Amino acid sequence: QVQLVESGGGLVQAGGSLRLSCAASGGTFSTYIMGWFRQAPGKEREFVARISRSGSGTSYADSVKGRFTISRDNARNTAYLQMNSLKPEDTAVYYCAADRDIFPPVNYDYWGRGTQVTVSS
Repeated sequence: QVQLVESGGGLVQAGGSLRLSCAASGGTFSTYIMGWFRQAPGKEREFVARISRSGSGTSYADSVKGRFTISRDNARNTAYLQMNSLKPEDTAVYYCAADRDIFPPVNYDYWGRGTQVTVSS
């Protein structure tokens, strides 16, 4: 099966930055649409960002526009989430996900185990 492993989480003060990585194995990474989601304690999982197979198309939640940037390196089978100007409300477990097919709508079939991001005030 496809496996996704997140890394790069940690504890940061408000206004700081982190870069999350998602390493993929067990499939053909360049054929996947990749997405990032997050889940805070007691809240539902929410969409953060996604990126097309080639990396030319991106989409972001309104709450992170202008602060977060999603990218990918198909040669390294890795997706990234650069997070700048972090706020306490960004505190959550961050998950990466993959949609392996080319059919709409986007359907995330595979998920990583998550990495914790904590932003202090």
